[in-house]
Amino acid sequence: MASSADEDVPWTHAISMHGSPALGPDEPFPYVNPAAPKGGSITLGVQGTFDSLNSFIVQGGWTSARGMREREMGNNVLESLMVRSYAEAFSLYGLLAQRVRMPESREWIEFELNPDARFSDGSPVTIEDVIFSLDVIRDKGRPPYRNWYASIKEKQVTGPNRLKLVFENGDNRELPLLIALAPIYSSKHTDAETFDKSSLNPPVGSGPYTFKTIEPGRTVVYEKNPDYWARDLPVKAGFDNFDEIRIDYFRDETSLQEAFKKGLVEALQFRDPARWATGFDFPAVENGNVVKLEVPLGVPAAMQGIAFNTRRDQFKDRQVRKALRMLFDFEWVNRNLYHGLFTRTAGYWDNSELSSIGRPASAREKELLAPFPDAVDPDVMAGTWRPADADGSGRDRKVLRAALAAFAQAGYSLKDRKLVHEETGQALAFEILSKNEDEEKLALAYIRTLELLGIDARVRSVDPSQFEDRRTKRDFDMVFNTWTASLSPGAEQYGRWSSKAADAEGSFNFVGAKEPAIDALIDAIVGARSREEFVDAVRAFDRVLISGAYAVPLYHVSDDWVAHWTKVVPPDKHSLYGHEYDTWWSAAAQ
Repeated sequence: MASSADEDVPWTHAISMHGSPALGPDEPFPYVNPAAPKGGSITLGVQGTFDSLNSFIVQGGWTSARGMREREMGNNVLESLMVRSYAEAFSLYGLLAQRVRMPESREWIEFELNPDARFSDGSPVTIEDVIFSLDVIRDKGRPPYRNWYASIKEKQVTGPNRLKLVFENGDNRELPLLIALAPIYSSKHTDAETFDKSSLNPPVGSGPYTFKTIEPGRTVVYEKNPDYWARDLPVKAGFDNFDEIRIDYFRDETSLQEAFKKGLVEALQFRDPARWATGFDFPAVENGNVVKLEVPLGVPAAMQGIAFNTRRDQFKDRQVRKALRMLFDFEWVNRNLYHGLFTRTAGYWDNSELSSIGRPASAREKELLAPFPDAVDPDVMAGTWRPADADGSGRDRKVLRAALAAFAQAGYSLKDRKLVHEETGQALAFEILSKNEDEEKLALAYIRTLELLGIDARVRSVDPSQFEDRRTKRDFDMVFNTWTASLSPGAEQYGRWSSKAADAEGSFNFVGAKEPAIDALIDAIVGARSREEFVDAVRAFDRVLISGAYAVPLYHVSDDWVAHWTKVVPPDKHSLYGHEYDTWWSAAAQ
């Protein structure tokens, strides 16, 4: 029975994590062309393979086909109750749900489904489908999704098209928004018993596309559903412009680049500055058929790093990790491999107000960190810490001496040109796992410096599918990883860093972090009731992660680099996160 106070909570078209949504109910997103022409096709390419069509499970979740449900390549098949605007920190607008309401306490959220919502087979999207989707991922999905949906205490059907979800409490203030982004499956066409098994059976969703072609490991083709139910909604204006989307898979980066040069791939994101600086000397560029696009990013820089598996004996000591972190000569790598185009990464939210770099801890941060006096190093607390600043020679003596001193504090010393632990007699040795030639090249540069201190490091290159399998099973010493960043970090941090996730199969806590300060600060982040409290909590969290030395920080750029053939056209404006192919259109359709 709803209380009178519940009934006073107003219905609205949109909700935000902090503050109010920027757009009214009839406004399109600001990074689209609402008048974009419809028709034509686009061919995209990715490195890797796929053997599954379900990214929400442990088995096959890491190697599922691209483009079913993601920001960059489109929410083509599976939709959610609400959709995110990537022009704002964290605001959601109605999609399958035409209205929503949520109290200030965030102890519950209620949705009213759009009665026009349909799956691709024409059947209506019902409250039963929503409940089924939340339950099957709770029971069969992988973290963090199953953990989020397990936090729902009650599911109350409050009307023919209305569902109220009640939580234990409102401590996780992000939880209602995460629930609003849950993928909605057709209960009629989804087998709950086999949901957790890797499969290439196409799911039935309510999105703008259906599967046309599936060639396992090679190609997936999506075709527009001419009867797509939401094509006239304001939140879909300027999206889903192609009749067909093809995504081809390539074994290595060089093959993918060559396919792009030949026009077999029509748009491609670049992450390697060397390729961006020197890889455009082919005729299609000279005659104007291929153009380069640099999109300024409005979000924190992603933290790219070489992660330590702290479950391994050689990396259990934080002092060892700090010493190894010092030995990456960014200046040499940037100049010799990347044409000086990268900026050194220091923390996990660089280039934003959420970063602790260069900022002394506030009174609120100190209060949050007080129960954990050893979790943050003094220079990190003061905002003066920076990654080791080598001279670019690849053998900076001052850095080598400082690293050797740090190793000595951990019980290591040089003996017969090997770095050996004085008590165990074990030489420091490990393997760096890579999945492509660019990572291998970077690892070899790092290893050359490590060898100067008698460290026996090797690089092991495997194909992307083996890479994901070994990373998921924690079968690595060090591994390349990217921690994506947003202006609204929240509950996803449990899956990346919490003690509970360290031993959970399929979680993103690759490093095996088990730190009480981390757990407490994630609680503070998701429980923050104001932007000011939120910023302080994230900065304190940043300090703990930096002090924990869970990775060798690498580098970043401030722009999103994309090149494309003029057969496809991007909008004039882009989201804070960079390009989104589902806002592009075909030049032939103009």
